[in-house]
Amino acid sequence: MSITADDIAKIAKLARIRVDSDEVPELSQRLANILKMADKLQTVNTDGVVPMANPLDAVQRLRADVVTEPAGAAALQARAAFLAIAPSSEQGLYLVPKVIE
Repeated sequence: MSITADDIAKIAKLARIRVDSDEVPELSQRLANILKMADKLQTVNTDGVVPMANPLDAVQRLRADVVTEPAGAAALQARAAFLAIAPSSEQGLYLVPKVIE
């Protein structure tokens, strides 16, 4: 698969990295090699192979599901204390600056 300079420019924009024009040929070749390797992996016969989440057959140790936060009046006092030191709050909620246009 051929990677064009436009493809490199799109990928760089999505990754938010600056790519100089003299780096484009090398990047194009390296990305093409990665895609060739992925294509090669797609040809491997995986019939009968059991999917696994961990190659070591590790088991997730789970802790007991126990409530650790205070309830009732203590919870309300803690909430009020946290809201009091917040830069901005309204009606019991934290106000944060808009970051998405």
